[in-house]
Amino acid sequence: MESCVSTLLTKKGYKVNENAMEVIKACDDWYSVRLIEDFHKRKTVQGVSYTMNRLGFAKRCCSDDANLCEVLEVSTEDTEATQVLCEVLTHNEFPAQYRRQLERTSAAGTVACYIRLDNATIYDNDTVSGGEIRLNYVEPDAFIPLTVENDIITEAAFSGSALKQGKKETTLVLFLKNENGLYVAETHIFDEHGNEKGDGQTLILGEIKPFAVMRNAEVNNLDDMEGYGLPKLWNAIPILKVVDLCYNVLFSDLDKAEKILLVNEILCEMDKEGKPILTPEQKKLFVLMGEKLPTEKGVIQEYNPEIRIEEIVKCFELALSLLSMSFGYGTKKYSFQNGQITTATQYIGERQDQMQELNRQRQEAIRYIQDIGKAVLWFSNTFHNTKHDVNAPILVDFDDSYITDKESELERRRNDALSFDIPQLTIWYLMDAYSLSEEEAKALVEQKAKEDTDPEEED
Repeated sequence: MESCVSTLLTKKGYKVNENAMEVIKACDDWYSVRLIEDFHKRKTVQGVSYTMNRLGFAKRCCSDDANLCEVLEVSTEDTEATQVLCEVLTHNEFPAQYRRQLERTSAAGTVACYIRLDNATIYDNDTVSGGEIRLNYVEPDAFIPLTVENDIITEAAFSGSALKQGKKETTLVLFLKNENGLYVAETHIFDEHGNEKGDGQTLILGEIKPFAVMRNAEVNNLDDMEGYGLPKLWNAIPILKVVDLCYNVLFSDLDKAEKILLVNEILCEMDKEGKPILTPEQKKLFVLMGEKLPTEKGVIQEYNPEIRIEEIVKCFELALSLLSMSFGYGTKKYSFQNGQITTATQYIGERQDQMQELNRQRQEAIRYIQDIGKAVLWFSNTFHNTKHDVNAPILVDFDDSYITDKESELERRRNDALSFDIPQLTIWYLMDAYSLSEEEAKALVEQKAKEDTDPEEED
């Protein structure tokens, strides 16, 4: 967070939660596969400095978490409202940004989004109309909860920096409630030196919250983090260190695993100074010269370093099991099985009892999308003169392809179609099995029925 932002918030009497920012920063470092100075920077027993390799498993964990909450469709009971909402979401690249935010929620615990108007017409009486409805997706470290009531964030601040004409510009937007219970949007812009440009702008909105917050559904048990979600990576950091250590042991063994040929100097031609002469081809093979070989067995000897693969795999198994537990999916979210790693989605497909974690997070995602949808419809009514019901239910359909076995599902539908004399079941099966449209599948079923009845008519 920029210092100009924290300074202005402090002036207004708000406290910036530095403790939460430190936790979020630590988790973001692991998610972004950054170098952790006090862990990845090391020295050998001889005092030689080196840098550990980073496996980046934190990113993999967060990505697998996000796969389980992918949204397939957002709709309402009102066709026109659905069309407006889908247009705004598509125009603002919501599917891609939401997928990105899911990962960030798992990593840092909290993401947010607020609605704004671009290119609107401002009249002399300070009223506004028209403009494009835009969604601003906010990173975890750019979100500051200001008022939290019963764990519900009612007032918040959002900051972000961008380059304009080659110069850095920072924007701070505060959404506060006035004495009438209406939301007020207060915008402040700072230049590259942290100086505020102008006196800021204020726009009175309505009762509908113009922002939405998505948090990790797990209860946040960390001190002094009110308003923030629990970063899943925070409790997993010690285990992520173990995973990196295991990876470096494996990397080190493989790095030193090249076969070495030891040769006695009596096989070599000597120069005038008595030093052995090797051709470039010989130098690729022979790496040790001396009067005697280490075991004194002969003039040429092979040395094949041992790769401790069995011990390393056992260490990985333990580390991955602990990591699986920390992410709430039992002990088999990641596991070596027949030389392969079983992922979260495969495991959930086999163990439906682990769906509880997924269902909790989906409920949080539904509330987030519904808050965005309600705010979009309110902006459309207020500034575009539409008349949508902002309190109408917003339906969210998730993509379950990650957690269902498609082949088993198709087999079940096939059996149902064969067992019951219901043409619609056959149509649905053909649509799913062969990617047909409903009209194409229906035509095939009708053609088959006609062929079955034709012999009876001839008789």
